[in-house]
Amino acid sequence: MADTDPNISSPERHGTRLSARAVYAAISRDGEEELARAPLSLWWSALAAGLAISMSVLGKAFLYDALPEAPWRDLVSNLGYVFGFLIVILGRMQLFTENTITVVLPLASRFSFHGLAVAARLWAVVLLGNLLGTLLMAWFIYYVMGTPAQIDALISLSKPVFDNSMGEMLIKAIPAGFIIAAVVWMLPNSRGFEFWMILVLTYLIGLGSFVHIIVGSTEAYLLWFAGQVQAAQVGLQFLLPAFVGNVIGGTVLFSLLAYGQVQDKV
Repeated sequence: MADTDPNISSPERHGTRLSARAVYAAISRDGEEELARAPLSLWWSALAAGLAISMSVLGKAFLYDALPEAPWRDLVSNLGYVFGFLIVILGRMQLFTENTITVVLPLASRFSFHGLAVAARLWAVVLLGNLLGTLLMAWFIYYVMGTPAQIDALISLSKPVFDNSMGEMLIKAIPAGFIIAAVVWMLPNSRGFEFWMILVLTYLIGLGSFVHIIVGSTEAYLLWFAGQVQAAQVGLQFLLPAFVGNVIGGTVLFSLLAYGQVQDKV
């Protein structure tokens, strides 16, 4: 994730805020650093992120299970959805949907096939690490940690994901990818308020029942372990359209729009 550079000159600021050009530069610099990291380092960070992001699924289920049946139950329980994102983003772990913008911005300004290959390698390593992390956590939750009441809550909350067709899954994944890219873009101007910015925006993903490939994979794996869905459904009905939708939202829409703001200045 991008950090605000305190040495950025005053013309790059609008009052107390960084300009779009300065934000772009900060995120691009962060992306270049990620692209230069060794694949093994990326892998372990991505695996940790997959384990940690599952706290979003647990947090939502635990709150849902603890709350009485009421019209506001879903409104409050979705606050648990932000837990995993707070751990991963503030802990600077590798989350695939963050990299739909961080490694794309430097590529947008200085495109090369070598750069594209390096970015694709990073995407593959991070995505696979994230998905293995959520698989391990889902197994641990279902077979080791979860109580019957907690498992029932988890299954109940996860089932609606597969009420979506592949097309609906893709459409609902686009806003999630866009929102996570927006979080990355806003972080440099959120110094001191990162917690609240992440909370509000990721809460919107849960509240809108948008599809996030990494968080949703924990739910999909839990349903698979419970015999509610088949492995083919996990891959074709969920993972594939969720991947495409998140990339459209994070890269095709947000990243290119962000680049469009500053293309004449970089």
